[in-house]
Formats: sequence, C-alpha cells, structure tokens
Amino acid sequence: MNASIQPSASPSQFHRSRYSELTTHYDGKHQLMWCYMHMGIRPCFSRQMLHDILLFQGDISRMFENPDGPRIRYLVGASDTPGVFNLGGDLDVFRTAILNQDHGALLLYAKACIDVLYQNMSLDRDLTTISLVQGDALGGGFEGAMSSNVLIAERGTKLGLPEVLFNLFPGMGAYSMLSRKVGGAQAERMILSGKLYTAEELYEMGVVNVLAEEGQGEMAVYNYIRQHNRYRNSFHALREAKQVANPITYDELFGIAQVWVDAALRLTPRDLRMMERLVSRQSGKARNAA
Repeated sequence: MNASIQPSASPSQFHRSRYSELTTHYDGKHQLMWCYMHMGIRPCFSRQMLHDILLFQGDISRMFENPDGPRIRYLVGASDTPGVFNLGGDLDVFRTAILNQDHGALLLYAKACIDVLYQNMSLDRDLTTISLVQGDALGGGFEGAMSSNVLIAERGTKLGLPEVLFNLFPGMGAYSMLSRKVGGAQAERMILSGKLYTAEELYEMGVVNVLAEEGQGEMAVYNYIRQHNRYRNSFHALREAKQVANPITYDELFGIAQVWVDAALRLTPRDLRMMERLVSRQSGKARNAA
C-alpha cells in the first residue's frame, strides 16, 4: 500500500491473522476498505486465496448486518505483488485434475471461483466495489477485476484471456461480463484471440472505467471516491438499472463453469504441455516479484 495512504481504523474482525493470503486496511475517513492479495507460490487464485476471499466477503456482509459497526461505502481489491494483479486460475491444480480425469475436483474449484465472483457482484447495494489493477491481470485475474462495480487500471498494465493458448476458454464469467460491456461478438473475438490488451485499449472499449497514470492507481481511487460522493444517487441508480436490464445470475455463471469443466477434461497431452509452460511462467512471476 502507498506509504502516504494510512488506515485510520481497523475493524477487529478483519485482523490480518484471519487471512493467509490477504491483507486488509480500513480507512474510516473515506469509509473505505482496502483488500490486498499477497500471493503464495504462484500469483494466481490458489485454493487458499479463494478460501480467504470468501471468508473476507462474509465478514464484509456481517458488517452491514451490524448497525453499530463501522460504515463501509467502498471496497477496493488490489494486489501487493509488484507487476502482477493476478494471473488467474491455478494451472497446476487444473493440470493434476485433468491428468486424473477428476471431474469433482475441477468442479469444486470452478464453483469456488464462481462463488467469489458472484459474491463480489452481490454485496450490499450501498457498497461500491472497486478493482485496482496495477499489474498483469490474466484469465481469472481479469475476470475477477471485471466483477467489481468499477475497474481502475494503471497505464501500461496488461489484461487478457490467454486460455485459448492451451485449447480452453475462460469459464469463470468472462463471456457473461464482456458480452454485457462490449457485445457478444466482440467478447467472442477477445476470448478466441488470446490477446493481451493494454489498460489504454480496454479504457477506449469501455471495459476499464478509470485509466490511472503509472504509479498513481491508489490516488485514482480517492479521486473516484470524491466524484462518486458528489453524484452518489446517480451512480447507484444507474448501477441498479443495468442490473434490471441485463442481470448476471448465479445459474448463468455456474452453467458456463460446468461447460468449462467438461471442456477441460477433453484437453490433450499437447494442451497440457502448453499448460505446463504457463505454470512455469506463473512460478517465475512469483520469484521475480519476491
């Protein structure tokens, strides 16, 4: 976290010992909760990371049930790994389950991803969720970033869906979210190309909501909050209108995840070799960032 931005309070239920791969900070002045991912062996959505995020989301929900608790109007998801937001699914888990033809293990992992994604979309209506991307957001990392109400990305960061490189597709919400942002045909092109896009390109397409200067992402969050507070009623009403007009349901997300599981189990040895190379890249990112 930027040294100039200090938390003014720390609700007890968010003590850092509660989460293995998350660090949280509460800024009471701005009614803002920061949640930073700090990666394990690979900068991806490990099973521990998914568990921690679901636990954290539950803690957030319980805060809204407590009328005497601290107020939270904004929740920011970010990463403390330099150059990386999140590189997506745990490819090592995928590869092992596919080699063992373990449908149950893949479905369990996919469901955990969907649960995290949908919960981020469904937190209290008075809460604005923000994804702050200051490094690569690939595959599930890109999907996770898009699940927030607002996506802020620094110039020069790369976001994309490389799953087609090992003959798969992003099955944890990418099509659902992109098709509503850029249309079905463009979403399909983005998924099948495997291209990594710059934050600038995605800002022009309407996928990134706020384009921040390099190194100024956290300041862009506070600038957004000031603007949002000025027009809060308009922002929230428009968000609700979008949900009424084109909702993303849990059944839709889970149905697509089931298609993804079946497709993953059809991958060939050649596809798995490509996946192995990408696992090595994920591990290399972690070593370089350490």
